[in-house]
Amino acid sequence: MDHEAPDAHRGEERRLTTRQAAELLGVKPATVYAYVSRGQLTSRRDPVGRGSSFAAQEVEELARRTRREAALPQAAAGGELAVRTAITLIEDDRYWYRGVDATELAARHSYEEVAEWLWTGVLRHGVRFEAPAPMLAAARRTVAALPEHAGPLDRLRVAAAAAAVADPLRFDLSEEAVLGSARCLIPTLVGALPVVGRAHRGTGPLAWQLWSRLTAREADPVALDVLDLALALLIDHDLAASTLAVRVAASARAHPYAVVSAGLGALEGPLHGAAGRLAHRMLVEVVERGGAAPVVADHLRAGRRVPGLGHRLYRGEDPRATALFARLTALPQAGPALAAARDVVATTAARRPGLHANVDLALAVLTVSCGMPAEAGESLFAVARTAGWIAHALEEYQERPLRMRPSGLYHGPRPPRPMP
Repeated sequence: MDHEAPDAHRGEERRLTTRQAAELLGVKPATVYAYVSRGQLTSRRDPVGRGSSFAAQEVEELARRTRREAALPQAAAGGELAVRTAITLIEDDRYWYRGVDATELAARHSYEEVAEWLWTGVLRHGVRFEAPAPMLAAARRTVAALPEHAGPLDRLRVAAAAAAVADPLRFDLSEEAVLGSARCLIPTLVGALPVVGRAHRGTGPLAWQLWSRLTAREADPVALDVLDLALALLIDHDLAASTLAVRVAASARAHPYAVVSAGLGALEGPLHGAAGRLAHRMLVEVVERGGAAPVVADHLRAGRRVPGLGHRLYRGEDPRATALFARLTALPQAGPALAAARDVVATTAARRPGLHANVDLALAVLTVSCGMPAEAGESLFAVARTAGWIAHALEEYQERPLRMRPSGLYHGPRPPRPMP
């Protein structure tokens, strides 16, 4: 059927008065004329009365458009997606958890204590997370069925799904229920990972539980302290890609296990959670070759970025890296990897002075120093960030459902087209 020009039956179209248009748009009459002045509405002077009239179809379309725009998260000044949050602020090369300096908080408190602060705004001293036996058993059985070549994020995604099935109350989205699920899920994710070293019996801090899943070496207090610091530093970092995925899922009222699964899916991208693996391998090569220059040259020759350097949110060094480097100096076995990391930064700074170490480079020093495999950083990152994802899910559950629904800017061929 041919489409007629919009003015073909102008005389037959339905018209609205200013008052009717204002009611349909949900605004004051003065705002209707503001729409006209901005070119968003077309008015026509009523030849009989003293006011103006508006095409009903045009007003209805504007009403639909403004409702869609109102449902979207606001855009920041730079045109980027912006979501209202009270969790993490990144500003002036520092970051804060609920207004408290995140690096200081992580330096003084355990991962579990920082997680509780992020969730509730209350610091619970000595809190421990423990996995329920049925949930942990279900997750371990499911993870054990995976092929040997499965990676850590594969295992964590499967463990999250198994934990969800083991929790019949997972659809309860009240704050109390979600926090109860989170306190069970995080240690379940850790406990479902295969043991590399000697497994610890009983319950203890999450870093202590995670250690034997990352390395076969015996844990010492200093190394465990660094691991715990890394977990706390990585809990949240505003709206990273995985966190945005979590908020989209939470906007659709997905249960907490499902929102964590959404985060894990986004985290697997090479530009997000997998970046630490590349930095680990680079540091190993620098140590083996005795210097950073040939390794950096190989990366540049191949057209690859030097991993572990630069962050779009910080002009200087990533504060998470600064905090980890400072703590790693107390770890005797970290000396060679620390020196390698500093060599990488110095070598690159000769041509790119604006590139500084980011947290991936600091994590690589930790994983190399403690005899962990290249993918250990992914496990550490994912477990740590789960607490932050839960915090964002809790926040999103309080917002209007399905608000994270942007409209596509269609730029394909206009219909109608013949059937192919």
